[in-house]
Parts: sequence; structure tokens; C-alpha cells
Amino acid sequence: MADILTQVQDEMDMLLFMMQSHFTYIKDKAPPSIPPGQPEVDSFNEREAKTAAENQATQTSTEPSQLTQAPPILLTQEEFQSTIKEFARDMVLKQQQIEYLIANLPGANTSEEEQIARMKQLEGQLEELETERLQAVKEKDMLRNKVEEKIMGVGRMR
Repeated sequence: MADILTQVQDEMDMLLFMMQSHFTYIKDKAPPSIPPGQPEVDSFNEREAKTAAENQATQTSTEPSQLTQAPPILLTQEEFQSTIKEFARDMVLKQQQIEYLIANLPGANTSEEEQIARMKQLEGQLEELETERLQAVKEKDMLRNKVEEKIMGVGRMR
């Protein structure tokens, strides 16, 4: 169960990372477009630069300006649309993977009593396997000792 939960967490982290990177990519490289009938408004980067410049002007310190960002590279409409489609496909794929993992979580469709019984059964199996493992370790040690005695016996015969 922990393995599936780890997979779900990994998928969620990957989805969040993808969303952040795609949004940043779109924010920085989307071609400007103004819907018909809407007034022209500054882009996000222009607004950030104005705000930073105003803040810089109001500060009395002599720190160097941190407005040394390169201007954003604008994409063509085709590149922008293909990027949006790729982002949408990635989002849908990750969402389906997460749903699959959640659907396959053990105990999702069982009662608490059934889950407890299953855990006791698995605990019994684990104890049996541990007993087998300890027996195998003892047998390995015994065989190693026999091999070492034989090797030492050959060494004495020379």
C-alpha cells in the first residue's frame, strides 16, 4: 500500500512540476493577443518591471538594479497552440495515471473489518517468510562452514 501511495505522491509532484513549468513557459513566451473589444493592458512582465522600477525609485538605497532580465521570447500563434495542446495532453495523462493509482489502492472497496482481517493474514504470511529466511540464513552459514573446512583440509594436505 505504501508503494502505491508513494506512486500517487510522485505522480502528484510530477503533475505540479509540469503545471508550474508549463505556466511559466506560457507566461514568458505566449504571443500577445487582445480579445476584440477589450482595452490593451500591460503584459505580466511589463507590469512586474513597472512595479519593480517604481519600488526601486522609492527606495533610497544604492543597491544595483535587479531588473536585468532578458526580454521574453515571443512564440508564433502555431507554436503557442501546439504548446497548449501538449500541456493539455500531459495534464490529462497525469490525471488518468493518478486516477488509476487511486482506484488500485488496496482496501478502497472493502470494509474496515475486511482490511483488518487482510492485514492479519499478511502479517501471518510475513512471519512465515521471516522464519523461512532465518532457516535459510542458518543453512547458508552451515554450508559456508563446511566449505571452509574442506578448503582448510585441502590446504593441510599439501
